Amino acid sequence: MWPVWEGRVADASLIAAAVSGDGDAFAALASIRIDRLYATATLMLRDRTRAEDAVQEALVRAWRDLPALREHERFDAWLRRLLVRACYDEARRTRRHRGNVTLLPHHDRGVPDSSGELGERDELDAALERLSTDHRAIVVHHYYLGLSLPELADALDIPLGTAKSRLHYARRALRDSLTTSRGRSRSEGDVA
Repeated sequence: MWPVWEGRVADASLIAAAVSGDGDAFAALASIRIDRLYATATLMLRDRTRAEDAVQEALVRAWRDLPALREHERFDAWLRRLLVRACYDEARRTRRHRGNVTLLPHHDRGVPDSSGELGERDELDAALERLSTDHRAIVVHHYYLGLSLPELADALDIPLGTAKSRLHYARRALRDSLTTSRGRSRSEGDVA
């Protein structure tokens, strides 16, 4: 069995075993991280089914390419980079098939809230949806996952200056989208 420290299996032992072809070790590594991977992919792609596909693709790539991983202590950053690439691939695939219509189940519909909190969250979700994939990746990793700019650059496999620039332009695009959305809401409210 795998060594355990404070209730967690030692990653170094699991990674070493997985690199040598142990499927159970890789499954243990994946199970520890799958919820975080899925949450990240869902935030980036804004679609649960596409997020599942991206996570599955990232894990398949990880299993296939794991023997080539030189720095075992960088496993998480490497896996996050694989997930981002899988999300980009999935977003490109979806753009080609944009004509597909997805009906949401009844329980996924938003419920009106008099406090406006849900309305603001819906506004933010819509604004995130309008961002490009590159900008959405930056926003998700920085604000939702709490990565610093150097960590962000590493996770997305881009230079630090590019990460700073993308974050700047993503913030601007998000702000513009929210401003436009709020202006439209006010003018519709005045007419009614």
